[in-house]
Amino acid sequence: MLKVVLDTNVFISSIFWQGNPYHIVRKVINKEITVFISDDIITEIKRVLSRDFELAKQEISDIIDSIAMFTYFIAPKEKIDVIKDDPTDNTILGCAIASDSKVIVSQDKHLLKLKKFRDVVILNPDEFLRILPK
Repeated sequence: MLKVVLDTNVFISSIFWQGNPYHIVRKVINKEITVFISDDIITEIKRVLSRDFELAKQEISDIIDSIAMFTYFIAPKEKIDVIKDDPTDNTILGCAIASDSKVIVSQDKHLLKLKKFRDVVILNPDEFLRILPK
């Protein structure tokens, strides 16, 4: 099964809108792809949900619990410091390397600009859905 890391913005978009990020997360829930997540990504999801959507702590906790049900936790050991303009994006790269994922799905310009990091391809949600078997 394809190993993938979803960026925070993909998770967030999947929660509030039914676009391509939503369809990707549906595939994760249906066990069509395997998604890895780390503490740093979880922390970033919590921060964005609190800051941008003003959700209550219990709502955020429920969302994180739901995400944890269909993702696999990994603790990256290597510190990645490639993206200088937004260092938090490095946590996505670190999670992908630690999990031996083949794809990062992101809507973030810093990550997408890389296109590839080591053996990991970085795609936006549209590109990712196009490469998946139907």
